[in-house]
Amino acid sequence: MNSYEQIAGLPLRIDSYELEGLEHEGPGFTRLTTVIHLRGGGEEGVGEDVVYDALDHVALQDAGPVLDMAGEHTIDSFSKLLDGLELFPSPPEREVSVNYRRWAFESAGLDLALRQAETSLYEHLGREPRPVNFVVSMRLAPLPAEGEEPERSTIEPVRQRLEIYPTLRFKLDPTNDWDDELIAQLVETGAVDSLDLKGQYKGTPVDVDTDPGLYRKLAEAFPDAWLEDPDVNDDTRPVLDPVSERVTWDAPIHSVSDIEGQPWRPKMVNIKPSRFGPLSELFAAYDHCDANGIGAYGGGQWELGPGRGHIQYLASIFHPDTPNDTAPSGYNTHGTEPGLPDSPLEPKLAPAGFRWES
Repeated sequence: MNSYEQIAGLPLRIDSYELEGLEHEGPGFTRLTTVIHLRGGGEEGVGEDVVYDALDHVALQDAGPVLDMAGEHTIDSFSKLLDGLELFPSPPEREVSVNYRRWAFESAGLDLALRQAETSLYEHLGREPRPVNFVVSMRLAPLPAEGEEPERSTIEPVRQRLEIYPTLRFKLDPTNDWDDELIAQLVETGAVDSLDLKGQYKGTPVDVDTDPGLYRKLAEAFPDAWLEDPDVNDDTRPVLDPVSERVTWDAPIHSVSDIEGQPWRPKMVNIKPSRFGPLSELFAAYDHCDANGIGAYGGGQWELGPGRGHIQYLASIFHPDTPNDTAPSGYNTHGTEPGLPDSPLEPKLAPAGFRWES
């Protein structure tokens, strides 16, 4: 049986559900998420909607729990039920948000079904949880507020964190103001595992204009770092071809066909569960990577609630030793105070359900 087949037949009873809004004020933006609370048979399952557009969360929460999901299901029949429901009260701001919201309901359903069955996901799949290696993902200058001039990138955010957590590893987002001095300072830390080039993002606040010269500098200066989401075109291809074994993908990966459809056969991919939406697509990707010798690491979406635990849980049983972008949320929201857990992160899995206990 493949991984999804092992969970597809789990019975699932839903009596009702509730929505809970979460909010965090970040530098230059306000992050909203919505926690889905599915209830049935005296148990509760939780999932987190990580849609990025605030208006989509406001519309969902204002509409309330209006979807007809009550009844007796299996994980698979519940997924098929979601196919026919309008999960957005109004059209989403962007197409990818459909998968994000789908993941919230499906992960909540999985948590509830496992709790009702009095078993855990790792036990049901026969996988042993292991400590999760994680990196901290960040830009080296805050996103500017609308109408403001961007600040220049500096090594200080990395230095501040290394002073408190000297073994910390990083996944950094290079921008076009990275000069030779900054690159040399970062190389000297020896703490950079991944560089997210943001070349697959268009029309978002995190877009980075493609600079083949910067790509070349980064590839040469960080010979062991993964190069995530480059913009592949006639100008960058000569730079990327010689280092294609280090090229990995995030934003384009929503299915097995996406993994296979990249310019080079990847040795590593970023599997963000929320990008896949249905559990069937996510577990098919894990099985495909296992069967084809493709490494995987987990990725976060600025989760504020139980969704962070979900990606840590999956990393623990599928890819614990890779540079997982699954650091505890405190590293994203603050990160410069002592007391946060170090990497590797010890598994804290609930005895039943799909839940990482904080």
